[in-house]
Amino acid sequence: MKEFIDGNTAIARAALDAGCSFFAGYPITPATPILLAMMRDLPRVGGLAIQGEDEIASLGFCIGAAMAGRRAFTATSGPGISLYSENIGLAIMGEVPLVIVDVQFIRWCTSGGYPVIALCPATVADCYTLTMRAFDLAERFRCPVFVLTDKEVASTMDTVDAGDLVPYPVRERQTAPVECTFEPCDYPAPDENVAMSPFGGPHLLRFTTSTHDERGYITKDPSKIEHLNRHLIDKIEAHQDEIDCVRADIEEGAEVLLVSYGITARAVEEAVRIARGRGQRVSALTLLSIWPIPVTTLCEALSSASHAVVAELNDGQLRREVERLAPEEMAVTGVGRLDGELITPQQILEGAGLE
Repeated sequence: MKEFIDGNTAIARAALDAGCSFFAGYPITPATPILLAMMRDLPRVGGLAIQGEDEIASLGFCIGAAMAGRRAFTATSGPGISLYSENIGLAIMGEVPLVIVDVQFIRWCTSGGYPVIALCPATVADCYTLTMRAFDLAERFRCPVFVLTDKEVASTMDTVDAGDLVPYPVRERQTAPVECTFEPCDYPAPDENVAMSPFGGPHLLRFTTSTHDERGYITKDPSKIEHLNRHLIDKIEAHQDEIDCVRADIEEGAEVLLVSYGITARAVEEAVRIARGRGQRVSALTLLSIWPIPVTTLCEALSSASHAVVAELNDGQLRREVERLAPEEMAVTGVGRLDGELITPQQILEGAGLE
């Protein structure tokens, strides 16, 4: 069975299938259809959807709902993520399992420079699967997880086979036993998490955006601050192999590797089809997890070619990450646009010297 839907629809459906029980958001193009879909459909399955008075309140609602035991989700776009930024910092520091869809791009949106997990769908089918995966990663690592789309992926209608909307298993939340002495931040090791206890439940809890000790009390003790900050970093960076997600199309003997993410990956796919139709060998790597950068997989792909071409609707932000990881002798070329138009397959072929 085929279906004609857009990325926003796939994201909302994935959230419902992932067990989302709370949504709050504020209208902002091109993320508004997610808000409308969740307000229409979430109450039908016993969930709660709210349009907040603004973006700041909406993310605050989601944080409160998540810490009270709900599986929470929100969606916004470029200006909205700026307003989300303070509460994103609170969600990181408070280790809140939460999914945030940003129909733009993100990295240094909050103070502290903490690592974030960001998935980046290139197709409508990706929107569905990666949104479900985001809910699972949020539970696994107790942190906000971002799903980064763009206007084209979110709003363009596409025909997909029902079988292409592959569900991703979402784990249940680990909660602390009722009868235990519970310290919310007493990590067994820097890269391990503590089971959660919902606010309003059996344990006394504290929640703060400031650095805190194992009991949740604000502290100025350097050793305890170091312990907390190391945990917020290591719980993600030490488990990157669980987070990395790419779509690799590696051709043996290809000297050129095309690297992309998001909507530009569609143009890369067509450029590969054209080049191979001419008898030219070329490989492609689509990054479906963009932060942390999938270092191991990217380095393996780079080692098999002599020329990397990075196609992105940016001024070289991804290219610089590839240059950092590429062998010293490798040529790295950027193909980008900043004029609001999409990169064409022909531009990619020209940048790769395959025209």
